Amino acid sequence: MLIDSHCHLEYEGLAEDQQGVLDRARAAGIGGFLNISTRQSEWNRVVGTAERESDVWATVGIHPHEADQHADLGAGALGEAASNPRVVGLGETGLDYYYDKSDRAVQQALFRTHIAVGRETGLPLIIHTRDAEDDTYQILREELGKGAFPAVIHCFTGSAPFGRQMLDLGLTISLSGIVTFKNARELQDFAKEIPSDSLLVETDSPFLAPVPYRGKRCEPAYVRSTAEFVAELRGETVETIAETTTNNFHRLFKKTRS
Repeated sequence: MLIDSHCHLEYEGLAEDQQGVLDRARAAGIGGFLNISTRQSEWNRVVGTAERESDVWATVGIHPHEADQHADLGAGALGEAASNPRVVGLGETGLDYYYDKSDRAVQQALFRTHIAVGRETGLPLIIHTRDAEDDTYQILREELGKGAFPAVIHCFTGSAPFGRQMLDLGLTISLSGIVTFKNARELQDFAKEIPSDSLLVETDSPFLAPVPYRGKRCEPAYVRSTAEFVAELRGETVETIAETTTNNFHRLFKKTRS
């Protein structure tokens, strides 16, 4: 069984047929789903799905695109939402300087708020970073100096040196369907060197469908195609990748084991 460690089941494209989406994924051998939130208004829906479906878990957090609209969100509100038994992680959070949809200082402040709650609760952060490698590394290094917290770089598309920095800090790396794209040679090379105990797979659905579904709406079922591609890259069987990434998921997201 595989786990889709990052999907958006409440987003347009999946929400209208959520039960069908989940059923198709289960039929494809997907045994768990981490339903990610990106804004406070989604939290109740994301958690509600996790409460209804025993193989779905939830996160609460603010995407960097939404930072300006949540500039006053405090650690207390985030921590209270995270106390729900079905909430197993914080995010997605982080920095996005590619689109710059929110002020960078506000993005950074909210990122640090998520980190503080992660340190307090032990819940892992799901980190989004795009065109912000230096600041992401600097913030993580500074904050880890104040005390440990678990985290994963989701949908990793960064440079190999940045990936090695993240691994050196003890973070997990999650690969999406982007790794299957023909123009992702650098990412494919880096995927071969990720330690087995630091690897996850995801869809980020409804976005980024892997080959052979590229260009279509992505569904959690397609995480199998990504896992198969990664297995071939690394000279492993898909069964090994499934077992490894599932074990890594439950070790990182400890609340999923209760």
